[in-house]
Amino acid sequence: MQISITGHHIDVTDAMKQSVEDKIGKLKRHFDHVMDIHVILTVEKLEQKAEATVHLSGANLFAEDTQEDMYVAIDHMVSKLDRQIIKHKEKIQSHRG
Repeated sequence: MQISITGHHIDVTDAMKQSVEDKIGKLKRHFDHVMDIHVILTVEKLEQKAEATVHLSGANLFAEDTQEDMYVAIDHMVSKLDRQIIKHKEKIQSHRG
């Protein structure tokens, strides 16, 4: 699994990178076929936004969240991705019979 982290109008610190990698790493427990994840962290005035695109075998998932705190936005974004990955996994298993 390859994780790329970029920042718009923000310098991505080592603590932010570590936080994103730790949270994203938990997604692997639900689905092993995650190929690539691209995370974009953005700051616009008082809003901090975290968004991610996950490339799976057979699908691309996208989630974003905007909060006043970047770490809270990252947490909420990862939980949204988690729900999407579980739903995708259930859909694949139900189609296989």
